[in-house]
Parts: sequence; C-alpha cells; structure tokens
Amino acid sequence: MAVSRIAVALRGRPGTGHASSLPFDWAGFHTRFASECRLLAARRKFATTRRLRSARSAEEDARHSDGETRSAATQSSSAPAAADAADYNNNNNNNTWEDNLKVGNVEEFKDLPDMNFGLNQHMPFNEEFKKALKTVIWQIRAPVRYAFAYGSGVFPQSKPCGRIPTQEEMRAVHPNAPSVVQKTQNGSPKMIDFIFAVSHTQHFHSLNMRYNRHHYSGLASLGSAAVSRVQDKWGAGVYFHPYVVVNGILIKYGVVHVDTLEKDLTDWETLYLAGRLQKPVKILRDDPKIRFANQINLVAALRTALLLLPPTFNELDLYSVIAGISYLGDPRMSLPAENPRKVHNIVGNNLANFRRLYSPLIDTLPNVTYADRGPRRSPDWVFTEETPLRLAQDMDPVKRGNMVRRLPKAFRSRLYFQYQRKFAIPQADFERMMAESKADDTTSFRRREGGGFERRIAQDDAVELRSHVRTVIKQTIGWPSTTQSLKAVLTAGIPRTLRYLREKYDKWREARPAKGTTEPGTEEGWKTGASKKGSHQVVSSKGEERN
Repeated sequence: MAVSRIAVALRGRPGTGHASSLPFDWAGFHTRFASECRLLAARRKFATTRRLRSARSAEEDARHSDGETRSAATQSSSAPAAADAADYNNNNNNNTWEDNLKVGNVEEFKDLPDMNFGLNQHMPFNEEFKKALKTVIWQIRAPVRYAFAYGSGVFPQSKPCGRIPTQEEMRAVHPNAPSVVQKTQNGSPKMIDFIFAVSHTQHFHSLNMRYNRHHYSGLASLGSAAVSRVQDKWGAGVYFHPYVVVNGILIKYGVVHVDTLEKDLTDWETLYLAGRLQKPVKILRDDPKIRFANQINLVAALRTALLLLPPTFNELDLYSVIAGISYLGDPRMSLPAENPRKVHNIVGNNLANFRRLYSPLIDTLPNVTYADRGPRRSPDWVFTEETPLRLAQDMDPVKRGNMVRRLPKAFRSRLYFQYQRKFAIPQADFERMMAESKADDTTSFRRREGGGFERRIAQDDAVELRSHVRTVIKQTIGWPSTTQSLKAVLTAGIPRTLRYLREKYDKWREARPAKGTTEPGTEEGWKTGASKKGSHQVVSSKGEERN
C-alpha cells in the first residue's frame, strides 16, 4: 500500500514516463515521500510489536497450561497426602506471603512467594475446551491482561441430563460452536460469560470499536472516551457486552480496568468481581498481580465465612456461605430475576472445584481444621471423596479477633462503623482507633493483630455478629450492583437488556423453591438457621437444619 502511494507521488516527475504540463513540485514530492516512508516504518513496527506480543502471550499461556498440568494435584492434593493432616497444618500455618509481601510489589510471576503460589485458582481444564475459549480472546483483537470464564456455561450447575440437543436447539444459542462446547455444557447450551481486565480502558474500547462495532450499543457513537467514562465511573466499573457471537459461540464479556479489579480483590470496595472470583473460574490469561490479589480475596472470603458459621460445620456449609456472599446484596436475588437455588446448584455440582480452591488455604489458617482426617490421607481425595467432610473452628476470641482485624480494608471499616454504634464508642476515640488501624496497614501485616475492639466484636452474640456481617455485605454489594444493573440499559442497549431480563425471569420461574423452603448461603437461609436454634444452627446445602 505504501509503495503504491510512493508511485503516485512520482507521477508527473520528469523521466518517469508521465507527461505533465506543470513544473514538478520537488519540495512537495520530498515531503510526501518522507511522510509515506515514516508511515511504512510505523506500520512495520506496529506489526512486529503485535507479533511479539502474540508470541509472548502464547508462550505464557503454554507455560501456565504446563504448570497447571504438572501441579493439578500439587496445590490441592499433595498436602493432604501427608501422613497426617495435622502435621501438615503445623508446618504450614505461617502465611509469610501475607506477612511480608504487598500486592504493589508484585510485577512478574517470579515476584510471587513461590512457583506454585496461587495454582489453587486454576481449575482442571479440558484442553480442547480451553483452546476454544482462548480463541474468543484472540478474536477480540484488543490487548487483554487478565481473563477468565465463569458461570453455568463453563461450570455445569446440574447433573448431566444425558440428552443430546438437536442442531436447531444448539444453533439457537451457539450458531456454529465447536463440538467441545456442546459436550462441556452437558446437552444444555448456554451463553458463556467472560471478564477481561485491561490496562487502558479507552485504548481497549477504541480498538474494539474499530473491529467489533456491533458489540456495542448506541453509546459507542459518542466515542471511546465516553464509553470508558461510563465504564469506570458508574456502577462497579465493568462494561458488559451480552449476546455477542464470537467464533460461533454466544458469549457475554465484561471489561474492567485491571486496577479496579485489583482494588476490589484486596479491599472489597464493591465485591462485584471479587465475589465472582470467590467461586471456581476458568482462568484463560493470568497476571501475577491479580493472582496475588485474588489469593488475598480467597483468604478473606474464608475468614468471613468462619465468622458466620458455628464451631462445627461441613464442607457444603462452608462453601455455600462463601458462594452466597456475593449474592446477599444482589438486587436480582430479591426480584424474579435469578434462580433462587443458584447457590445450591453452584456448590452441589462443583464440590471438587471448591475443595481445590479452598482446601490449601484452610490448611494454612491456625483456627480451623478438618475433623475428618481419614479421607484426606488419599492423594486424590479432592476429586474422589463424595461425602462432605466435617470441619471445626477455634472460637477463641483472640484468634477470631485477629480474623476481624485482617478482613479487607473497606469491608472492615464498614463493620467497625456498625460496632461503633452498637458499643456507643465516642467519635473522637473511634477516629483515633481508625487512624492507628490505617498506620498499621502501611507498615507490616504482622502488626495487624486484633486488639480489644476486635475481640469485643468476635465475642459478640453469634446471631448479632452474623446480622452485622450480613448488613455490611449488603452495604458493600447493594448499591454498586444496582447501579451496574441499571447501567446495562446504556451499555447493552434496550433490546439486549430486555432479552437478558426475560431469560433470567424464565430461570426464576423454572427453579422457584416450594413455599417455606430457603436457599442456603443467602440471607433468608442464614436468617432461618440463626433464628430457630440460636448460635449453633446452620442450614446445610440441602436445605436441612443441622445442630
């Protein structure tokens, strides 16, 4: 293209065979020639950069894939394979990565505490299905730093029905999807959800609008600056594109700035994306800083669940509470816009994945242990043990006070405000205490040990403590989730928004529980368990009450 433009610039030059009745403009020719050369060089440099980035991305993907294959059982199964789980706990109770390393100091994978750090976040993955999902990222043709797929499209939330959908049924959802997508979705084709974390939102949208303008609503006519402003300033900082077909697969993808994702994972400012990553996801493109931040998020979810649970409980109780955190303040759960048994379906059909995600972290906490040690002696217990194991936590107020002190900063501050009112702490004393808390956060994690205030919180009546923690969760999630849902009218457009709401309503109608039953892990489930038999009551994942 550039060569042809140079040829055009030569037209009219004496001796080139092109007649001209006008004197040749040598100055203009040199200007145009230099401009075309610079343009050609810039395009070659851009093409080279894209090839190098693609090569590095492919190499990184291959490295992570190899790491996942080699350590599929290392993070979740090798520890329990020790002669005794208690010995393993004694040797691994020191979370030195929490003590000594901050997320801001992590830039590369070599900066992580060790080579296996955070591999519990990577779920076992069918390679063919993984490749099909990665091709979606490649087709976006805009830089993505971190990406994961989630939801019922990649983690079936029901048992295989054994029925093979007809081609018409399949094409009604996925126009031309690879066969592996059909196999993975167990005969029930569903839209696949993605989250893409990017370094520069406006740059991403500028490129994406150039190549995929049909992914956007009319808002894109205002330009990439307006789109990125709506994304970053409204709701939870995510821009969703629902009902988009890429490589024959129907998808919904959300775009978020990587700093927004990191802050939500470490501080729980909105719990919008942190809540999604508290459940198993398929990580398609990893990032060291996000991996580290998500490990903080997972430990925080575990500690929050322990504050909501009695001294003894089983795995389904624990994972139902964790999975229910992000739905507690979600307005869709109060409206006919979500499957009311969603938490039950997520946990009941993905127990092995939850074990892989949280079992290594349980082994590092000093105040919770597995009461059933026998099954964990098997190297493959995570995937082979069908019975939910029992756990027990130490209710010592000092240890529970430490858990309160180590909750994510924004979430912890809201909980402190709840108890300031309950304990009637004078404002001046409370502000001094908050200032000391912030000073501790900027020094060392070792100093983040619970004081008298945190121990008073931990010693509060179990029903009252659960109530206050639930209130804080609702405060954290409610407004961002509501505004994010309202933002969909702008970002997705009215037709796609109405289609989404209609499908959610249909799911709600199909899965409505019988009158008088409650969904475990949700607010009503917790209330039912807390009100009937006091502090030692919890609702199991099957809706049964246990002491």
